[in-house]
Amino acid sequence: MNPSTKQIVLENNQVIPEIFGSQDLNLKLIEKKFNVRITTRENQINIKGKPASLESVENLFRQLEKLHAADQPVENGDVKFAIRLMAENPQADLKTIFSERIAVSPKKGFITPKGPSQHKFIQSIKADDIVLSIGPAGTGKTFLAVAMAVEGLLKRRFKKIVLVRPAVEAGEKLGFLPGDISEKIHPYLMPLYDALNHMMEENQVRHLIEDGAIEIAPLAYMRGRTLSDAFIILDEAQNATKEQMKMFLTRLGFRSKMVVTGDITQIDLPHKNDSGLIQVKTLLKPVEEIQFVYFTEKDVVRHELVKKIIKAYDQSYSKPEISE
Repeated sequence: MNPSTKQIVLENNQVIPEIFGSQDLNLKLIEKKFNVRITTRENQINIKGKPASLESVENLFRQLEKLHAADQPVENGDVKFAIRLMAENPQADLKTIFSERIAVSPKKGFITPKGPSQHKFIQSIKADDIVLSIGPAGTGKTFLAVAMAVEGLLKRRFKKIVLVRPAVEAGEKLGFLPGDISEKIHPYLMPLYDALNHMMEENQVRHLIEDGAIEIAPLAYMRGRTLSDAFIILDEAQNATKEQMKMFLTRLGFRSKMVVTGDITQIDLPHKNDSGLIQVKTLLKPVEEIQFVYFTEKDVVRHELVKKIIKAYDQSYSKPEISE
């Protein structure tokens, strides 16, 4: 069967550099993802390939053009994710997905969801006071949760951000690390510092930590507290025991939100069945006011190879069920 040809004309010339990418790298990515050939002349795009692919590529271009017309221009990285998303789901609505923008500091701009699962995650956090997100590494669970927390703090919806992680490895190796307890724990909390520094200026993060508006602490430090007017995140929750998970979830105070993130395929506890994250999947499912959002390897937003690595591991051994 001979390939078909379709011609598209983009009405807005300003959107072309955004869509095409530096040295037309985005066009080359589209060719690879949809198995088409693309040639361009000014704002005219000629596409050659199978009819279904031509329709999907035209839909992609039209949706990206509409985003720009609606004053929702997407950055180069967002275009790449849009290409991947449309290749996997030709019916995806990019405007709906990219509409959930998270406003962090003015110099850092906006954080946008990369796919339907991230979009659902953001909506769930806005709607409910407790959200648990479960899925593999690289799906943006912690990053988005921190972004929502930063936006809430800067817009004065919350007085404080509390970022928490179990220090499972630290509990085993603290005696071999130099420094006081704070210095020993610090390496295990670095991913949370990295996320904050990505969204705000480093000196701003430092001042907020010094003022107590941002607190980063091991899970064990949460015992006995009640956290009101706060956005609280428990990261790496698969390494919280059943007792610790109950302790953490009951710290929720008035006017607060709580987000729990974890990957139940990477449990570091001596006995995997001790994971509180596995228990709450069943235990709290009947509670309507608590939302569960599940991610899969399709939602990975890191390097393409990360997605393939996760898929290969998933196929090599039987993993715990992560779907509802």
